[in-house]
Amino acid sequence: MLSVANLVSHYGLVQALGGVSLDVKEGEIVTLIGANGAGKTTLLKSIMNVVTPTTGEIRLRNESLFRLPTESIVKRGVVLVQEGRGILRRMTAQENLLMGGYVRQNSEEVDRAMETVYTMFPVLRSRRKQMAGTLSGGEQQMLAIGRALMSWPQLILFDEISLGLSPLVIKQIYQRVKQINTEGITALLVEQDIQRSLKAAHNVYVMQSGRIRLEGEPKSLTQEDIRKAYFGLSDLNRKSEAEKV
Repeated sequence: MLSVANLVSHYGLVQALGGVSLDVKEGEIVTLIGANGAGKTTLLKSIMNVVTPTTGEIRLRNESLFRLPTESIVKRGVVLVQEGRGILRRMTAQENLLMGGYVRQNSEEVDRAMETVYTMFPVLRSRRKQMAGTLSGGEQQMLAIGRALMSWPQLILFDEISLGLSPLVIKQIYQRVKQINTEGITALLVEQDIQRSLKAAHNVYVMQSGRIRLEGEPKSLTQEDIRKAYFGLSDLNRKSEAEKV
């Protein structure tokens, strides 16, 4: 479904992505893990053209998304649930959901999408007239996911959805991610919670210093493989050996 090839992105003169390539097959949950500063969020923002990529390819079902306006990417069925949720705090929960449904063609489609979200997250129905900024952290995360679902996406990019939440709420959020996937929506999931994200994933990529260091099915990768790729230990070891010489 999604193919990223040799993607390079910069912040000014600083290179944040150094030729990233990955594939997300239709119907999968693909997890991208890595330490802070590895480039995970930059990759998601580059796919959405929130950060304009420098060079490379981004294709959705063989149609190029490279440097398309973000609105056009959303209309093609790709949405981002961003780190920190990004809700509109001075609007109600329902108004936030309506903002997510702006690409829908008519009010009936919006109503159906709204009912789907309220069925998945019943607490949002009871909070629909409440200002979004007054919701709990878990409710705000549910609202961010619900807003993404309002556009009936084919692919959702999740960025650090467990950040700052209690273990119980994280468990509930991951249950919904799996439910969304079983209902036909593909997911690319960025996380620092390695164990939980691996359990949810069909395939995993490990990123370090703006590059993909490891890729495979979770069951095929050992903890040692992941640890080395996560922290770049193979590079450190090579450097250490060179210094000895």
